[in-house]
Amino acid sequence: MRAFFYHLVRSPVKLARVSHKRSKRRIRRDLLIIKLALAQEKQETRDMLLVYRKFTHGDATDAEMKAANEQLVDVMKGLGIGLFATLPFAPITIPFIIKLGRRFDIDVLPSAFYEKDRKVK
Repeated sequence: MRAFFYHLVRSPVKLARVSHKRSKRRIRRDLLIIKLALAQEKQETRDMLLVYRKFTHGDATDAEMKAANEQLVDVMKGLGIGLFATLPFAPITIPFIIKLGRRFDIDVLPSAFYEKDRKVK
């Protein structure tokens, strides 16, 4: 009888530990995905600035300028989301804005945050 009560008391504690570990793993995985996306955006932005520097000297091609201009649009999208991050209730408003953008087929986030465009290395 005593073992039965011990199992009833111990089981929720074990369940809480497992749930805590699972949520830590999920948060860590999500943060790593964000880190990779930001690293990709950083590299693309550096390449954009190099192309604009080449453009000032008259050495940039049309294809390079098109890619650099697309990256400039991505930077502006990131700044727009950053604006909402400073507002109160940002954890509620940012996912709402992203879902609303998906409903109207508008890419609110920079291209590095969409997995369909991510290259497998």
